[in-house]
Amino acid sequence: MGLSHRPLRIALIRHGESEANLDKTLFERMPDHAIPLTARGHEQAAKAGRQLRELFENEPVRVYVSPYLRARQTLDSLGLDDLIGSAREEPRLREQDWANFQDTEDIERQRKLRDSFGHFYYRFTHGESGSDVYDRVSTFLETMHRDFEAPDAPKNVLLVSHGLTMRLFCMRWFHWSVNFFESLRNPENGETRVLLRQADFRYKLDRPFEQWASYQPTDLERSAWL
Repeated sequence: MGLSHRPLRIALIRHGESEANLDKTLFERMPDHAIPLTARGHEQAAKAGRQLRELFENEPVRVYVSPYLRARQTLDSLGLDDLIGSAREEPRLREQDWANFQDTEDIERQRKLRDSFGHFYYRFTHGESGSDVYDRVSTFLETMHRDFEAPDAPKNVLLVSHGLTMRLFCMRWFHWSVNFFESLRNPENGETRVLLRQADFRYKLDRPFEQWASYQPTDLERSAWL
């Protein structure tokens, strides 16, 4: 693949605020994939869409979107339909599977176990570990790189996904260590991170993820952002 085929920008956005962000007991009676955005979540997406339009310079965008309702609604509320030729639903960008209908008390107990065991390795009962999500994100990257080779590939790429998935995408892309990943916070609802192509055709993040735990990034890890 010629380096010149690589997009100028690869933007990642976390879905807007969902109903379950306000009421976690919703997972007990509604499938995770069917949980919608709140009115505020739609507003967050609309605001992010205006910022992305400026970033994309009103040029075409290739989109990959998680099939979860809150991600698809976020995409709709971005207001970028005129720039998007088609949006590809991409199940590998879905949220980490935690369970089916969830027992709120049990999930909270498991959250505490995950904090002591490790967010990357802990596997939720009837669900996934962070490393499972990392593996499927890795296979998605192979698909995305093949798409870069198309002669009509746009200069802009957008992934509409979830907080953990965004962090794991960047971990895989920049070859971050597990310890560094463990120290990072999820972005807020409707928040973006953008991989910007540099003169040497490598990419850097427009800004780092916030850290919640003490960890000193290596020089390689620190070089991932501008």
